[in-house]
This record gives sequence, structure tokens and C-alpha cells, in this order.
Amino acid sequence: MSQKHPVIAVTGSSGAGTTTVKNAFEHIFRRENINPLVVEGDSYHRYDRAEMKKAIEEFAAKGKQLSHFGPESNHFDLIAETFKTYGETGKCRRRYYLHSDEEAAEHNARLGTNLKPGQFTPWEEITEDSDVLFYEGLHGGAVAGDVDVSKYVDLLVGVVPIVNLEWIQKIHRDNAQRGYSAEAIVDTILRRMDDYVHYITPQFSRTDINFQRVPTVDTSNPFIARDIPTPDESFIVIRFRDHNAADFPYLLNMISDSFMSRPNTIVVPGGKMGFAMELILAPRIHQLIEEKNRA
Repeated sequence: MSQKHPVIAVTGSSGAGTTTVKNAFEHIFRRENINPLVVEGDSYHRYDRAEMKKAIEEFAAKGKQLSHFGPESNHFDLIAETFKTYGETGKCRRRYYLHSDEEAAEHNARLGTNLKPGQFTPWEEITEDSDVLFYEGLHGGAVAGDVDVSKYVDLLVGVVPIVNLEWIQKIHRDNAQRGYSAEAIVDTILRRMDDYVHYITPQFSRTDINFQRVPTVDTSNPFIARDIPTPDESFIVIRFRDHNAADFPYLLNMISDSFMSRPNTIVVPGGKMGFAMELILAPRIHQLIEEKNRA
């Protein structure tokens, strides 16, 4: 961990509220006049899209499972190295995973390359000054063997829906956006399960603050759900590792219809998630920058 070059990591699976999280942090960074170095978790995948498909088949032929959740398909060591190097020097390497034609076109224009969606850009040395490193991805608090990503993070935030809601979101996204069949989506969920249990969920016991979305409608069978519960059909359970790290009376007063469920946990309406994140995270980030300036 570093006072001079702080690292902020948001960890959680896709569909957990990515847009809300990004908006909340962008608002905080803009108000605090903070210049972040943004690092994307997908850039640390071990395989590009074509290589991953082949590797899954090779693992399956050996009776093994491979998923984007586990260490066999990700460079946990490079995430830890990036965080450690940035914390020590304020510099690091970065690359991008190209999700779409639009992203590919943007980076091809910048780099003079001819990369396709599903590929990585080359690693680049980032020499520009920045105030914080901001990571968003699956493994900001991952631990595997002797690699512990979480120990290099100054503020670790978890954002996660309950698992049935996560599955509903994945089923709808993969079907609507990628045209996958229901059978193929279920196969992917099952293939990921072991890595999910061992490498994704343990992170949320290491987070400083955890935001968990819980629906208030029936999600007991996610495989037949017709639609995704809306934010207004949800609550956000916010757990603090240190119950002294939050001004709970202030939060209860500011966020209507919120309540305490445990001494370190506040529950807020799902539609107030972004507002709650800004109220909670802005003071923590402000403190990191003050400590950075003093250092």
C-alpha cells in the first residue's frame, strides 16, 4: 500500500452495476480535481478471444475447467506487479482488451495498428503524472497461491449482485447481445462455478466497503426469469469492514428510506446506489489525496 501513489480498486463481476460505479467515481474525481490512471481488469486476461476458445477446448479434453474467473486464464501476478509498481513509483505498464469494433477503431487510430475485437493492444509504459491508479475488473482483491493482489490496494471496493441476480443479468446479456443459446449460457455458468467460489467470492471478505444488490422480486429460478429486476426493485446492502469508517447518522439522514441492519451495515434503496457511493466514497478518496499531498 502507498500513501504517495494510492491505488483504488473496484472488484466485481460484470453486471454488478458497472455504469453506476463508473459514473460515481467520475463525479468524485471531477469534483476533487483528481487525475486518475485508469486500468481495466480485462487487460490482464491470459488469452485473447480466439486463444481462450481454444484453451477451453484443450482443458476440457483433459477433464479440466477453464474460465475467466480463475488464475489459469488471468495474470494475477501482473495485476499485483502493476499495483506494487504504481504504489512505489507512480508509473506502470498498461494495455487494453478490445471488446468491440468501436474500441478497436479507437486504438488502431491511436497506435497505427490493425487489431480486431477480442485482441489486446501492446503493453505501453505510462509515464504521465497521475494522482491515483483506478482499477475496475474481476480481480482487484484476488489471492492465488503466493500472489496477493489485495495487499497493494489502498481502497478496495466490492460491487456485486446476489448470485441469482448475477445469473439473470448474464443470461439476458449473452442471449440478447451475443446470441448465445440458453444451454450454452448454462454451460458457461457451470464451468465458471469452481473458480467463482475460490477466486471471486473470497474477495468480498477483503473489501473495505462492499455494495451488494439484492432484488425485492422473485429470482428463485434465474433460468426462466423474463426480465432483469430494476434498481427500484432492489436494495443495496453496504457493508463496512471498519464500522468506525462511516458517519452512519449522516448517511441515514441524507439517504431517504435507508436503515441500519447491523452495526457495520446500511441498506439503501436500489435507485440511490450512485448517490450512496458518492456520499460514502468521496470522503475516503479525499483522505487518500490529503495523505498523498502530505507524503
